[in-house]
Amino acid sequence: MSIPAQFNPHEVEQKWYDYWMKNNYFHSTPDERTPYTIVIPPPNVTGVLHMGHMLNNTIQDVLIRRARLKGFNACWVPGTDHASIATEAKVVAKLKSEGINKADLTREEFLKHAYDWTDKYGGTILEQLKQLGCSCDWDRTKFTMDEDMSASVIKSFVDLYNKGMIYRGYRMVNWDPEAKTTLSDEEVIHEERQGKLYYINYKIEGSNEILTIATTRPETIFGDTAICINPNDERFTHLKGKKAIVPICNRVIPIIEDEYVDVEFGTGCLKVTPAHDVNDKELGNKHNLEIIDIFNEDASLNSFGLHYQGKDRFVAREEVAKELETSGVLVKTEIHMNKVGTSERTKAVIEPRLSDQWFLKMEDLVKPAIKAVLETEEVKLYPSKFNNTYRHWLENIRDWNISRQLWWGQQIPAYFYGDGKEDFVVAENIDDALVLAKERTGNTALTIADLNQDADALDTWFSSWLWPMAVFGGIMDPESEDFKYYYPTNDLVTGPDILFFWVARMIIAGYEYTGQKPFNNVYLTGLVRDKQRRKMSKSLGNSPDPLDLIKKFGADGVRVGLLLSASAGNDIMFDEELCNNGKAFSNKIWNAFRLIKGWEVADIAQPEASKIAIDWYEAKLQQTLVEIEDNFEKYRLSDALMSIYKLVWDDFCSWLLEIIKPGYQQPIDRATFDKAIELLEANLKLLHPFMPFLTEEIWQYIAERTPEEALIVSTWPTMKDTNADLIAEFDFAAEVIAGIRTIRKEKNISFKDVIDLKVINNEKVASTFDAVILKLGNVESLEYVTEAVDGTLTYRVKSNEYFIPIAGNIDVAAEIEKLDAELKYTQGFLKSVRGKLNNEKFVAGAPEQVIANERNKEADALAKIATIEQSLASLK
Repeated sequence: MSIPAQFNPHEVEQKWYDYWMKNNYFHSTPDERTPYTIVIPPPNVTGVLHMGHMLNNTIQDVLIRRARLKGFNACWVPGTDHASIATEAKVVAKLKSEGINKADLTREEFLKHAYDWTDKYGGTILEQLKQLGCSCDWDRTKFTMDEDMSASVIKSFVDLYNKGMIYRGYRMVNWDPEAKTTLSDEEVIHEERQGKLYYINYKIEGSNEILTIATTRPETIFGDTAICINPNDERFTHLKGKKAIVPICNRVIPIIEDEYVDVEFGTGCLKVTPAHDVNDKELGNKHNLEIIDIFNEDASLNSFGLHYQGKDRFVAREEVAKELETSGVLVKTEIHMNKVGTSERTKAVIEPRLSDQWFLKMEDLVKPAIKAVLETEEVKLYPSKFNNTYRHWLENIRDWNISRQLWWGQQIPAYFYGDGKEDFVVAENIDDALVLAKERTGNTALTIADLNQDADALDTWFSSWLWPMAVFGGIMDPESEDFKYYYPTNDLVTGPDILFFWVARMIIAGYEYTGQKPFNNVYLTGLVRDKQRRKMSKSLGNSPDPLDLIKKFGADGVRVGLLLSASAGNDIMFDEELCNNGKAFSNKIWNAFRLIKGWEVADIAQPEASKIAIDWYEAKLQQTLVEIEDNFEKYRLSDALMSIYKLVWDDFCSWLLEIIKPGYQQPIDRATFDKAIELLEANLKLLHPFMPFLTEEIWQYIAERTPEEALIVSTWPTMKDTNADLIAEFDFAAEVIAGIRTIRKEKNISFKDVIDLKVINNEKVASTFDAVILKLGNVESLEYVTEAVDGTLTYRVKSNEYFIPIAGNIDVAAEIEKLDAELKYTQGFLKSVRGKLNNEKFVAGAPEQVIANERNKEADALAKIATIEQSLASLK
């Protein structure tokens, strides 16, 4: 086969991905091997690939491909999440653009539109992951709304309800007026915002007195049902037992006393609106106050808002303030900073709202999950700095509001048989519900037509917390072969932003349903940021299209570029130049392969330099393999890749190939060539998890392979004992060669010109690599001497002294002048260093490391002066 001059990723990527798919390498079924399992964090079904996905899934693919090479039965389960709030919002917007109102549709009609939408736009991201090279078991692809997945969610709800852990309560919840649904506390982002503090006068009933109240929300006065003063505040003692009149609506409300009131805030008086503030609701319960809800579900005012009915809360705020000012009861306004809750999904300002919702008790459920991560370390977080975040969330957990006022999602399996709030049963299906309803009511005449299912859907996270179990059928059939074989899974790769939303909840669910952890390790990636450390976003225009990057640099180039900058848990400062580095690395490997395959092979003797170089590289590969394994164990994938990068670029390409390369138009011996191919193949195995396309292409070019011999199912290099002495000896020889090259460059001695080299071997270095020094230095003879040699150029490697006799093309006078100048400069440098070291004040005050650095400078300067003086002596 003719080998192309350049590596063209676009001609290679689809070819090999199709080949891998055709041969079913990604698919896993239970067998006698040890399983290695990863479940993908399911992206939104209608989502598209962004830089965070690229990083996260590249890491997962590296782990799964390495496991496959190491002989594990590797199974990576892909899938997508139905993302109830985000998807429903998109479907509602699409219907609106077609002139269709969701409210005019039945649930079934709406769900048909939603499924049509996901069928049309869903799954795009999974196809994009294939372009990245992700080796998922596509036969196992799951969607959180699949029939079996939904059945698992419903079964879980019924089970927890029957255990007394799910209950229905009338509570103050976080209401998203844009999505028109409740949110859990964790889905609310609190932002510092500038607002106003409005000072409003309330008349005291039956007198001319007034009471000034400070509020940030004047539009809520229509829901005021009391004014509260602190019983210890002497300023308002005379108001005890009196009543006040609410401006505009003229409602008479009681003045109550409670130590909850902060006498330092505002005027020291508080208007109490139980329907629209969590703390006010507590006061309302305590003092048996009326509750008046003034908002519609979209946060516009209802009929209690009088002439503001139908107006948005923020519009009403401005208009109410203006009316209060006109009527003379708005005393003043002040700029005020306060924390405002916003929806993580829609960014709408959250409205506290009283509502009947479903809750899951968390206090006892969470205990095994705390123990597993923070005590026994059955589940390990990488990096461990996230343990503190995990602890804070779980030790301060509140009951989870699991109901959402949405249609897209699993419908809550509660069936009402009457008008009372408690007139319901919970069952997996309506037939079971009817049996339960008849038992509960004693009414055998009840029919399915008498039952009404709760309209709400379950929180998306209530389905995805079962993900590692449900994808293997573990909820519906805990004894299934797949579940018993693949669960618990091995590694989870995700972002720290969903450590609580998803990771912690999966751990909680795992222990609740199986008594086991869902995974062994959690690798938490950093956020991908731009060079200015800004989070990537469409609005800033700083987020490149991942598919454009793949077109420009190739999938392997992008994978390497991302991973070289991705240390666990640390944010990535993404720069396209990183991908360019990855592309350059691809080209370097390709050119090295072409160089080897371009050599003519002959049955000739193996040179000594080649033999020892191969021994050295095998030792170096083993040393690097130890580093790689250590880094993988610690989830330092960036460091593992960097070790391989240096091994291939520096040791293999820059050293080994240079040493074994035959002379111009000369053949290479067969023993060396075969070893070079063998070592190249070992490199490809190490590189394959990171650069799958390039490595498979070269692997298949090296020799004709059967499908069973493909690189993807080859074997990871075996660890053996490392010859550390050989590596140390080579490192010394490399410095010797570098010294020769430096002198050749500085003295303009052509590499074509042979030189002699003499050495005083004070270090007692073995002559193991002399043949390599002779070849790479173009040295004709290497002689060990005991005294300095006159008429030579000299340099040192540690305490060894090297002498290169001067060839006739060197201007001795000019060389002496240059060395004199260099000596003078170095002596001046030494004087300044010693000035510091002789300064008692500096030595007493400087850190130990700083003093050590100065002493090293002194030693280096002394050695350099000795070498220069020796060179001058030999020239004069």
